Amino acid sequence: MALDVTIPQIGESVATVFISRWIVQPGDYVAKGAPLVELDSDKASMEVPAPEGGVVVEHLVEEGDEIDVGAVVARLDTSAEAPADTAPAEPLAPEPKAAPAKDAPASKPAPKAAAASQPPAPTGGAAKAGPAARAAASEQGVALDGVAGTGRGGRVTTGDVSRHVAAGGTSAGGAAPAVPTQRVTRVKMSPLRRTIARRLVQAQHEAAMLTTFNEIDMSAAMAMRKRWQDAFVAKHGVKLGFMSIFAKAVIDALKAFPAVNAEIGDNEIVFKHYYNLAFAVSGPKGLVVPVLKDADTLSFAEVEKGISELAGRARDNKLLPSDFEDGTFTISNGGVFGSMMSTPILNPPQVGILGMHNIIERPVAVAGKVEIRPMMYVALSYDHRIIDGREAVGFLVRVKDCVENPERMLLEA
Repeated sequence: MALDVTIPQIGESVATVFISRWIVQPGDYVAKGAPLVELDSDKASMEVPAPEGGVVVEHLVEEGDEIDVGAVVARLDTSAEAPADTAPAEPLAPEPKAAPAKDAPASKPAPKAAAASQPPAPTGGAAKAGPAARAAASEQGVALDGVAGTGRGGRVTTGDVSRHVAAGGTSAGGAAPAVPTQRVTRVKMSPLRRTIARRLVQAQHEAAMLTTFNEIDMSAAMAMRKRWQDAFVAKHGVKLGFMSIFAKAVIDALKAFPAVNAEIGDNEIVFKHYYNLAFAVSGPKGLVVPVLKDADTLSFAEVEKGISELAGRARDNKLLPSDFEDGTFTISNGGVFGSMMSTPILNPPQVGILGMHNIIERPVAVAGKVEIRPMMYVALSYDHRIIDGREAVGFLVRVKDCVENPERMLLEA
């Protein structure tokens, strides 16, 4: 029996997607729920699972093609039996719906087991990789022939590029990266990169953006982490980081200054009484900003786990369009890259974004004496159309006060 595989609806505003790579090739058997094809949209990358088990008869589109949501992209022969050594796959979510094809294929390819996982092997020579992996490698300055491919037949995936960069690698065996032979290299912008560019320009053109700065003495927060870290890890299985402390401080400040948690819509100011914090995360295809929903209802441990889970899926290109929806405020931590100070750009339609930076020991005046303290510059960019300077400064002072006195958040003072 032939079955058409269609592209599922992956977001209200997503009309087209790009075929990033085919995970299972024609003639191979794919189990129900196993990943069949990887897609790129202007919001996220995702894998589409096979709606039923069967042999892939044919691909109807090529890697790199832009296609409409709902289009048929492949056909499966669901009457083929699974090879004996094929293990059932864990279903992926969301699972796309597929409609049976009217006509069965004339001939049935001999089923072969699609490798669910293979040990990484250096690709060597001209690495096999789809457009998405090549774009990720270009953005990261990575030579593909030095990346260990885990895809079928040693194919390099975007996740392989991300793991290679995270491990500090440049090419196989620690060799120097390949030297370009041309004066320039042109790489087509990915849908995600084009969306980032469009939204950043939109923010600067449409908002009256202004930035205010302050500095935070991190001594108390660092002491609290050191004092409770072992007990925190033992109880929750995750480290206590600065992000949960800042997240709680931001929520406290948003409640005190509700205009910073609002947005402009149809000549109205829409005040939001929920707190969905977006966190800027560097992924293999560029900066993404997934959202931690209802962060005000989460404990410190739940915030840390939530951020870690979102960051992990961002690195592996597993974020879904729903992960980017309905954020009310954004936190960006350029300090992890060594940034001392910056003016973060708004993430529309949000009207505020907090920029964290690196922690540097500096001499500061404390009670009439000069002491060396671990200090961090923080920046709040805001939309001056609905946020006055008094509110912006007050918001940042509130964040500073909470981080410098973390017990205040526990006491809700």
